[in-house]
Amino acid sequence: MSSHIKTTVENMIQPYLEEHVIELVDIEYLKEGSNWFLRVYVDKEGGIDIDDCGRLSEYLSAKLDEKDPIPNAYFLEVSSPGAERPLKKPEDFNKAVDKHVFVTTYEPIDGLKEFEGKLQSYDGSQLVIQIGKKQHTIPTDKMASARLAIVF
Repeated sequence: MSSHIKTTVENMIQPYLEEHVIELVDIEYLKEGSNWFLRVYVDKEGGIDIDDCGRLSEYLSAKLDEKDPIPNAYFLEVSSPGAERPLKKPEDFNKAVDKHVFVTTYEPIDGLKEFEGKLQSYDGSQLVIQIGKKQHTIPTDKMASARLAIVF
């Protein structure tokens, strides 16, 4: 059900995103407590601002009201992915090379399930993260999640 809703929403907003040169980062449809949330994360060159998010929210809200593809009540949220942006698509990883990332895996690799360090490389099937003086190679099929990380 959730993946069908994500695909439907993506198809609804794709023309708007293309027209306004906005990148779709992620769509989440999930339940928190007793409430359902439809969250759309977007970005663009130079950064997305609150006005961009507001206009997309109005556009999407009208489309959702017109087609009504979601059976239950929900809250619609449109926002930027934030500084710790999730890395999901190959182009996300390519843009993140030489940046600080946080990656979790389904099973231990080199005795670890969490890796935080500099993304050295990505070739589509694996990524290499430098942590201190050690490099860790992580196959993408073993990766549970990945995001940019802020270094303090």
